Amino acid sequence: MTGYQEILTDPSYKAQIVTMTYPLIGNYGVNRQDVESWKPHVSGFVVRELSPVVSNWRADATLHEYLEENGVPGIQGVDTRALTRKLRVRGAMNGFISTEGISDAEAVERARTWPGLVGVDYVKEVTHREAFAWDETDEQSPEFRLVQGLEQSDPRQARTPLPPAEIPIVAYDFGMKYNILRRLRQHGFRSHVVPAGVSAAEVLKRKPAGVFLSNGPGDPAALGYAVDAVGELVRSGIPIFGICLGHQVLGQALGGKTFKLKFGHRGANHPVKDLETGRVEITSQNHGFAVDSASLPAEVEVNRINLNDQTVEGLRHKTKPVFCVQYHPEASPGPHDSTPLFQEFRDLIQKS
Repeated sequence: MTGYQEILTDPSYKAQIVTMTYPLIGNYGVNRQDVESWKPHVSGFVVRELSPVVSNWRADATLHEYLEENGVPGIQGVDTRALTRKLRVRGAMNGFISTEGISDAEAVERARTWPGLVGVDYVKEVTHREAFAWDETDEQSPEFRLVQGLEQSDPRQARTPLPPAEIPIVAYDFGMKYNILRRLRQHGFRSHVVPAGVSAAEVLKRKPAGVFLSNGPGDPAALGYAVDAVGELVRSGIPIFGICLGHQVLGQALGGKTFKLKFGHRGANHPVKDLETGRVEITSQNHGFAVDSASLPAEVEVNRINLNDQTVEGLRHKTKPVFCVQYHPEASPGPHDSTPLFQEFRDLIQKS
């Protein structure tokens, strides 16, 4: 029902057609604040019914206008629940949406010959080209104007005070969602964002207190340059926290391997069990690959699992200040069960 704007602008969806399972989409429109990156990254958008009415005081445009402005093809009138059942049986499949008058046979052939995700590096297409500092407290910065008002739904209320940005970190941008940077800032981190291809030596020159590895699109096995850099950072002993694709990159840097899931984990209701505490978190997820637990060396332990399919959801190094999770603790619009992981990263840095 909610979150379609965040999905559209999540770089992790690069090169993918997204199908929404809720039957009516677009009822509250889109706005300038609830974006997760600078533009939509999906290749197509499929809904059962596009709401003909937009009703929300924050709306700046309709969903249709937003897709049209950004050149994203959308289609409605599709039985999305039937399509979802097919995908859940067959696994993720290639698709094709067109406004051209082509035959069904040609459409199927184009879908069949699309290269897919395996072995393709889509990170290089979504990472920022230049490094930058994120500080949403600077009223002159575009970041401040972008996130202003997000923490208070009513603009007449005072903005939530932020703690001092006293912990300098480097955040690798593999296709980072803006809400990750907001959450880091809310926990007192001063983030310097670097492109995906930056070397470990360049990161360490900045003398950060820790390193964060972001989410992103595509096959983690295609990111040898990132795996090499993160491996060097692990050996340096610096505290590291990774999520989603960052988790997969870190898993490889620690000696593990990744594999493609049949249909991936999507949506905001995945139960994850913390094996250390027994606590179960309801999590937001968006990934098509996973770390193979059998490939991990003895010094790395699996500390979280997905209760739906038992796949790896969290790793921790037994002797180094390194940990990661497969899901999204910054989830916007929710759920927020995993938000304490940012505090755990802060505690790890202060302890180190």
